[in-house]
Amino acid sequence: MRQDNKLSRMLHVLLHMARHNSVYTSEQIAVMLGTNSAVVRRTLAGLRDAGFVTSEKGHHGGWRIAVDLRDISLLDIYRAVGVNQLFAIGGGEQHPECAVEAAVNQALGNVLDEAEQALLARFAEITLENLKEKFDRHFPEGSEENGAACIDSAK
Repeated sequence: MRQDNKLSRMLHVLLHMARHNSVYTSEQIAVMLGTNSAVVRRTLAGLRDAGFVTSEKGHHGGWRIAVDLRDISLLDIYRAVGVNQLFAIGGGEQHPECAVEAAVNQALGNVLDEAEQALLARFAEITLENLKEKFDRHFPEGSEENGAACIDSAK
């Protein structure tokens, strides 16, 4: 099963927006993420609908962060980008009449539900500002390693 990396990709984009306090076009973000601009617009639309980013059309248009970074948690972003399944593991459905499969599915389901609740609770505790502070500590503005490779390829 393929990993869903929408959350990490949008965190990446939002941190660039925050770091450089800039407007980015869908095309620039698409280059940064190695995808196409339609995917970027579709994903950022969820963040816009949640009020976390704004979009402006036109020559100087693009996407920008619309709220204070302290007011956006990982849980908020997770919900806004519409991640469908938190874990890529689960029970089987090949033999619904099998008692063994039913027992395994129940055990896995309970454990995964508990793990998901714990992970989502932790997501709620971490803000975008927390991530930016970690990034800034490791790569101060002006340093060679401040993400310039992603930005340079997008401009």
